[in-house]
Amino acid sequence: MRVLFVCSRNRLRSPTAEQLFRDWPGIEVDSAGLKGDAEQVLDAELLAWAELIVVMEKQHKRELARRFSRHLRDKRIVCLDIRDDYDFMAPALVALLQERVPPLLR
Repeated sequence: MRVLFVCSRNRLRSPTAEQLFRDWPGIEVDSAGLKGDAEQVLDAELLAWAELIVVMEKQHKRELARRFSRHLRDKRIVCLDIRDDYDFMAPALVALLQERVPPLLR
């Protein structure tokens, strides 16, 4: 399964998720951001690659639909409801991701 984690700037939440799950058996992961100044900016190629798109906030899901609707056909999109309140690899963020992501990977 190919999983794409998406947040705003691809600096804190989605890279943390990518790092946590990159060695998960049977899973390939990547991450991207929706803002123009993201470390890796989300594009149609990444969306085509992904089988599961995991966004951090509802606003990310809305932005995806607004900007990339034609690239989202037959894509599973899940929102984790994790606000932008955490630093990269913050223990509380890691705990939330470890709780919410594994059920999606089964």
